[in-house]
Amino acid sequence: MTDTIATRTEKDLLGEAQIPADAFYGIQTWRAQQNFDLSGVTLCHFPHLVRALGMVKQAAARANLQLGYLEPSRAKPIDVACQKVIDGEYHDQFSVDMIQGGAGTSTNMNANEVIANIALELLNHKKGDYQHLHPNNDVNMSQSTNDAYPTAVRVAILLSHGDLVVALRSLQQAMSAKAVEFIDVIKMGRTQLQDAVPMTLGQEFQSWASTLGEDVDRIAGLAELLHEVNLGGTAIGTGINADERYGKRAVTALARISGFPLVQATDLIEASSDMGAFVLFSGMLKRLAIKLSKISNDLRLLSMGPRAGLNEINLPPQQPGSSIMPGKINPVIPEAVNQVAYQVIGNDLAVAFAAEAGQLQLNAMEPLIAYNVLESIRLLSKAMPMLEHRCISGITANIEICRAQVDNSIGVITALNPHIGYENATRIAKEALASGSSVLDLVREEGLLSDEELEQILKPENMILPGR
Repeated sequence: MTDTIATRTEKDLLGEAQIPADAFYGIQTWRAQQNFDLSGVTLCHFPHLVRALGMVKQAAARANLQLGYLEPSRAKPIDVACQKVIDGEYHDQFSVDMIQGGAGTSTNMNANEVIANIALELLNHKKGDYQHLHPNNDVNMSQSTNDAYPTAVRVAILLSHGDLVVALRSLQQAMSAKAVEFIDVIKMGRTQLQDAVPMTLGQEFQSWASTLGEDVDRIAGLAELLHEVNLGGTAIGTGINADERYGKRAVTALARISGFPLVQATDLIEASSDMGAFVLFSGMLKRLAIKLSKISNDLRLLSMGPRAGLNEINLPPQQPGSSIMPGKINPVIPEAVNQVAYQVIGNDLAVAFAAEAGQLQLNAMEPLIAYNVLESIRLLSKAMPMLEHRCISGITANIEICRAQVDNSIGVITALNPHIGYENATRIAKEALASGSSVLDLVREEGLLSDEELEQILKPENMILPGR
């Protein structure tokens, strides 16, 4: 015998449906669940997005209360219900797929229905008893999906953005700390995977710190792009079905609730269809991902071996590396960062296509944009602490190996060019490669430079900084 699940009957434009009695969502959310079983990633996967939806609905309710359109007996329970969502309650009820048709209507209605049913229970009414408080008439008052949803997405990105900046700044500082630790470790620099000229391991780590440092300020500054919202524009930016005073009041309320300096867009029609801020933000996430992937590639190269590779640095071991080769340890943390980077790069391409696909006064593909930008932020915000704490902080240098590679390198011949000429330097390098002799011995044998001159010119410490 199968257990029967208690249900309640709800109605919409298309007819009736049986909704689980304990569900706080309603019929439109239920239809979206049936229609969009796509990614398996639902709204509750991104808590900041759910919180942002609660903030937008709370701001709308407060603005409508101020203007006299929503009576206190309905505004108060809506406000309290929204606060519960903002505080992290009922997130499991936000159950529609992130990828959905309808330009976000399913997301908006999921929020409207959950908030309405929370409020109904606060009023001692049953879920679905919408004659007492309605998802559309009350919770969605003065709004359209086309202004509430994009505004919530912007707020969600702003809420997520802080975690990203903190993670990036911390990783950059960890790189800088290693740069100081390794400042005196002489090693060979390489171009095109070939020996180039000496440098220090500290300089190499500092270059990574510097490239990440460039993005700290840029990514932090990108938040300003998202401060402009189209709340109050309703369907296409003309403000239909909303008091002309509503938009600015709702945005002001949302700024107070969220803590961000939000402003209403000056051209609401443009703001309702333009995805430019998302494109730029996603592009910056891609730029960061590419940098992290390049650093991860370098870490894997420098640690390769340990006996048959460069073996200049040791990455902290995190897990056995093989089911068949005993003792093998793989660079799993940089490898994972590489894969995160590839995903973020792919997400950015999806954002670009979705933004381009906008038509006339709306972009119906905005759910895909929201999904990919938020997912990129989530992945990067997790990958950078992983890289910092499980890799960078525990790296050690193989000082003797680094120095031996410098001493045996043909690359130091570059320093002799100004003193013996390119032709002589080329000939010495070729002979050193063929005979296995050192550059220093060959130059000394030919009497091209004195011992004192060679000692100063070829001293690695004199070649690691410009002008020495």
